[in-house]
Order: sequence, then structure tokens, then C-alpha cells
Amino acid sequence: MSPVDEREWLAERFETHRRRLRAVAYRMLGSVSEADDAVQEAWIRLSRTDTSDVENLAGWLTTVVARVCLDMLRSRRSRREEPLGAHAPEPVVSRDDRTHPEQETLMADSVGLALLVVLETLAPPERVAFVLHDMFDLPFDEIAPIVGRSPAAARQLASRARRRVQGAAKRPNADLTRQREVVGAFLAAARAGDFEGLLAVLDPDVVRRADRAAAPPSGSEIRGAAVVAKGALAGSRRAGSAQPALMLVNGAVGAVVAPGGRLSMVVTFKVRRGKIVEMDVLADPERLRQLDLAVLAS
Repeated sequence: MSPVDEREWLAERFETHRRRLRAVAYRMLGSVSEADDAVQEAWIRLSRTDTSDVENLAGWLTTVVARVCLDMLRSRRSRREEPLGAHAPEPVVSRDDRTHPEQETLMADSVGLALLVVLETLAPPERVAFVLHDMFDLPFDEIAPIVGRSPAAARQLASRARRRVQGAAKRPNADLTRQREVVGAFLAAARAGDFEGLLAVLDPDVVRRADRAAAPPSGSEIRGAAVVAKGALAGSRRAGSAQPALMLVNGAVGAVVAPGGRLSMVVTFKVRRGKIVEMDVLADPERLRQLDLAVLAS
């Protein structure tokens, strides 16, 4: 077999495993774009490897993807990112108003957003061990070398993660529901031009910060419910295309502005005791391209 034929044969074999590898990577990373990066890295490594001794290509590829994801998770944890630059899963609202069929399949086939919130709180080795064992049935003797632990220690990692996941599942997500209600009320009042409605959901000392691209003439930081409400009314045309979005970096509800499916602004909210106490507005195109968001179903 010529080198060209061998590469084509290898590429065909790789493609038969791509969907499963993307599913593994997505559950570990919570991001479609990062999952695709991890799978692409697996292909690069495969194309540079002598596979004549590889008896189980699916297992070999899963191990490679898992190690790449573990490195990405550790790198994510080690970075000190600003709140709006932090990680959260990929937008379901696409920038061209069309979601790629493969992405639709992945999202529909993936874990729920609530579970992704919990997975974001796990240490990288815990997340990898839990995903590989509990979601993909890999034995601990195969997981152990990936996370650099003994099989018994890998079992403990998955067990710890499982307790966290099960504990979160047993708790009613009343706080998240309340956050969504407050943000929804804010957006509804902004759309309706309801000044009193805005004051009703804003803390008297609310702070709104904005990046340079989003900063109004009043400045990048304003304080006080009345001032913030007036700013919201001034931008009410934008609120008309906003929709609630789950910010998986911390499980908080925010809003995206995506007219025509094109992401133009992201607003994150901090809600305390039923009132909005902080808002952060991001509109810089370069930073928006770096964000991953998951839009809540209505």
C-alpha cells in the first residue's frame, strides 16, 4: 500500500470513530468548538503514529482524546480569566442563523445543561474519570493511565464526581429558576419601556459595567437602579432580540443579543435575593468570538 493510500485508509477508519470521539470530548469540555479541536488533535497524532501495533483503534483514539481534554481542562483551570472571558459551552444560536447538522446531532445527543453545570465544578481528573466510566463504560484499568493514577485511585475520582453529580440532581434548582425569572422580567420590562418594572428587579445599588465596545456615553461603569434602568430603556431595541442564556461558567443566567442569529452582545447578571446587583456587558467582537454560550430553551 502506498503512503497516500495508507493515509486515505487511515482517514476513513478515523471518520468511523469521529462522532463518538466528539461526544466524549464534548462531555469532558462542555464546548463544541473545543471538542472539535480535541478530535482534530487526535487525528494529527494518529496521522503521525505507526499504527501497525494498535489492535484497538477505537480505544487508542479515546485515550488520546481523553488526554488532550485533560490537558485542556488543566490549562483552563490554571488561567486567571476575567469573568466575561471565562469558559462556557458553545452557542446554540449560530452566527449565521443556521446550526450545522452535525452540531445539532451532538447537542441533542449530549448531556443536559444542568449536568454540565455540575461537571464544570469538578477537578479535571474527576471529570475525566467520571465521563469515561459512567458515560462511556471504560474500565478503571484503562482510565488509570490517562489520569495518572492507580485503578483504585481512578475509581475514587469517579466516585467523588458521582456523589457531586447525584447530590446536585437531588437538589431542586430553585435558585437558577429564580435567576431566570428575574432576568426574564428585566428583559420584558426593557422591551416594554417599563421604567418601574426595571426598578422592581434592580437592586438600589446595582452596578453595570461595560467593555469599550458596549460602553454608553455615560461611561463604562454606572451605579444605581435609576441610572441603570434609564440605560436599559435607551438600549431597549437591543433587548428585543435578547434571550435568556445559561452561563455555564458559574450556572448563572445571562442574556445574549443575537439579531438575525449573529451574536453581537452578551450580558451577565448577578442576582441576589431576587434583585439584580451586578451586570457586565460585552460587545467587543474579538472577545465575543472567544466565548462559548448555551442558550436556554424557552
